[in-house]
Amino acid sequence: MRAQGTGNARRILCVFPRYTSSFGTFEYSYPLTDGVQAFMPPQGLLLIAAYLPEHWPVRFIDENIRAATPEDFEWAEAVLVSGMHIQRPQMNDICRRAHAYDLAVAIGGPSVSACPDYYPSFDYLHVGELGDATNDLIARLARDPSRPEQQVVLKTADRLDMTQFPIPAYELADIPRYFLGSIQYSSGCPYQCEFCDIPGLYGRNPRLKSPQQITAELDKLLECGIMGSVYFVDDNFIGNRKAALDLLPHLIEWQKKTGYVLRFSCEATLNIAKRPEILAGMREAFFGTIFCGIETPDPVALKAMHKDHNMMVPIMEAIQTLNSFGMEVVSGIILGLDTDKPETGSHLLEFIDASQIPLLTINLLQALPKTPLWDRLKRENRLIEDEGRDSNVDFFLPYEDVVATWRACMGSAYEPAKLLERYEYQIRETYPKRLRPRTPQQATWKNIKLGLTMLRNIFWKVGILGDYKREFWKFALRRLARGEIEYLIASIMVAHHLINFARDASGGQTNASYYSLKLQEASVPAE
Repeated sequence: MRAQGTGNARRILCVFPRYTSSFGTFEYSYPLTDGVQAFMPPQGLLLIAAYLPEHWPVRFIDENIRAATPEDFEWAEAVLVSGMHIQRPQMNDICRRAHAYDLAVAIGGPSVSACPDYYPSFDYLHVGELGDATNDLIARLARDPSRPEQQVVLKTADRLDMTQFPIPAYELADIPRYFLGSIQYSSGCPYQCEFCDIPGLYGRNPRLKSPQQITAELDKLLECGIMGSVYFVDDNFIGNRKAALDLLPHLIEWQKKTGYVLRFSCEATLNIAKRPEILAGMREAFFGTIFCGIETPDPVALKAMHKDHNMMVPIMEAIQTLNSFGMEVVSGIILGLDTDKPETGSHLLEFIDASQIPLLTINLLQALPKTPLWDRLKRENRLIEDEGRDSNVDFFLPYEDVVATWRACMGSAYEPAKLLERYEYQIRETYPKRLRPRTPQQATWKNIKLGLTMLRNIFWKVGILGDYKREFWKFALRRLARGEIEYLIASIMVAHHLINFARDASGGQTNASYYSLKLQEASVPAE
């Protein structure tokens, strides 16, 4: 479905901002690939691009790949921007550059929807999801694309049903330049974890696309050149368990039809371990990774943050269950909780050793607007507005001690030998339980060439030029001897980023909270 065009066609420039370096950007891995320059295609802005009236010319620029040029701004009649809190400085910079050409600039997405006051310079604030506010914005630009005299705030009251969403305009993006593909099946989450803003932004009753929409989007991603993996960016893949079960047979059928050329990953709550029928379907649909917000192995802390669903199955048992279906677990971890003690850091490292999870996004607690945590800390007068800090929370433990614990945990958890040993465990215990299709579509010359290119880059940049060569070759030679080339490539692609990012983190070169207001240079350049 597209918006109805009324009035004149308008030339719309959609600009996605650069990311500040974080776990989730994976920029240290890009030199090991065949030309990857960005993490995932941005769903929101590509959805809006597809929703605009059909006769409106649209350009999409991801500044993680290239910067918008003077020619782009001169071509445009209006500019649309979207992004997350971590991209706030870059979004404001895009607005400044567009205003230099006297262009009206509208911003939408999760950051402005949660914190409209972050963006005083924008001409239009689109607060909320795709819906009546979007139609209003389009109608205003159709009537007059010039800048309004004062900022206009448009709030979505009537959201467009997700079954009416168009396929995101993947054709406008340079899809082969992305590390992963992205796709969205649902929006919202039924749980109310204290620190999470998803229910406040998108609701507790997950809304859904149809399975036919998802397979059509996957077809489009393939057509546009995606290779490797596609990430379901849903807030919780099992927010509606029946819907997940309904979707999986369609994904299995699609995988059989296309020859299993894509592997899937997703985010889900840890209680997915109680649903073996879902896990079995995910295995057959070629899911290989699940991100679970474990947050902490401390049950007292989980209860305090209203994450009781993480205790429906003992955490270690849940991880082993997921591993038994061939799913590698990626975990979110939070430090700086009210229940933390001086020994919390050492307990976390013990948990990492016991769980054998390779990738844990260890993050410092940040109170986000539209969360119960924000409301509670505001009542307790424990919110700190200081953009020089890594967190806006007044911790019970001394601030410097919490940050020091984070840096120490990052440095220890991602020592090359320790990280590669955890991948060794996954290769031995988890990966063999995955579906192992062998299809002609997988064995194309294009795929073989890509694998050889990445292997060459890994050997040269890590095995020859790298500074953890001994640990690498110990790991790599074992893979080569066993013919585990795919495991070698996939593991090092991720491990190389984690090792280097963790060194930055433990050396104080990155924020300890990926939601922090502490501004840093966007270190993924658009060059």
